[in-house]
Amino acid sequence: MTADEIRGTAQGTAPVPLSVLDLVTVGAGRTATEALKTSVGISRLAESRGYHRYWVAEHHSMPGVASSSPAVILAHLAAHTDRIRLGSGGVMLPNHAPLVIAEQFGTLEALAPGRVDLGLGRAPGTDGATAAALRRTERLNEGADDFPEQLAELTRFLDDDFPDGHPYRRIHAVPGPIQATSPGGVQSPHRPPIWLLGSSGFSARLAGMLGLPFAFAHHFSAQNTIPALDLYRESFRPSAVLDAPYALIGVSALATDDEKEAGRQVLAAALNMVRLRTGRPGLVPTPEEAEAYEFSPMEREFITSWNANVIHGTADQVRDGLDDLQKRTGADELMLTSHAHNGELRLRSYELIADAYGLPTT
Repeated sequence: MTADEIRGTAQGTAPVPLSVLDLVTVGAGRTATEALKTSVGISRLAESRGYHRYWVAEHHSMPGVASSSPAVILAHLAAHTDRIRLGSGGVMLPNHAPLVIAEQFGTLEALAPGRVDLGLGRAPGTDGATAAALRRTERLNEGADDFPEQLAELTRFLDDDFPDGHPYRRIHAVPGPIQATSPGGVQSPHRPPIWLLGSSGFSARLAGMLGLPFAFAHHFSAQNTIPALDLYRESFRPSAVLDAPYALIGVSALATDDEKEAGRQVLAAALNMVRLRTGRPGLVPTPEEAEAYEFSPMEREFITSWNANVIHGTADQVRDGLDDLQKRTGADELMLTSHAHNGELRLRSYELIADAYGLPTT
């Protein structure tokens, strides 16, 4: 694992590398099968147009989000792509045993050698009841508090370097390094680089102290973006992974051929978020449903605040918004996530943004 597997190269006139974050969103009247086909289409477009990486988020118990199993989806995407980096944005570490994650991502590394990222978060990616069902415990805070220890355990499984006397010394994540030390064994020199994800200062500081790359969720925690990135850079200590900080930010961005249509789609996505935040998660509504919905004053206030951080409009408007955001934050990479009722518009958005920056066509 080298810094070259982490750092991207800006393409066209983009100020930094551009990447994709996929929640595999499902619109009303659509199926999860259709959403997953859209993900394949976007991943292939992203690869052909010079986007650097394609990550899949982990969420649970949300009808409009079909990304509950990132490793399964990434294996499918690996079979339909050849070069683009694939990864989790992220796997919620407290939801899983570290050994299981090491096995899953060791398998992904064997399927797509040298192009797999392991992004890790400490939040549940769902509500408390669902998190309790996932973790088989009601002590949810314990999982978040133990995140550094879980991270250390996962790293040792990935590197197969538990010290002598450790109870896990003779346990090995397979596929993994143990295969190279077995008689006649040959093993890939790569192992998935670990990224820490966050929406506050905790993971920013930890990533800096460990010398790891950091991904910040600007798309739903914009008020914390600059403080978290500053904390990451201030806390950074050079490591075997990185000699200098490297931070990407997730950005909600939607480009359409018609500016008005972008506004309609963004309103529908915001209504979906209102329902999620008030305990009524569902499929992403149609723009027509959103336009007919009677928002309360409190909901309208939330919509205004939420959409203030969604960069949307024509391709030129989105490009200008992304350029401004990158300048304000100093982010080393922008990871774009698009939210629309139908997959065709999401696919078109990434194409329009690629055209606006003159990204290559291969």
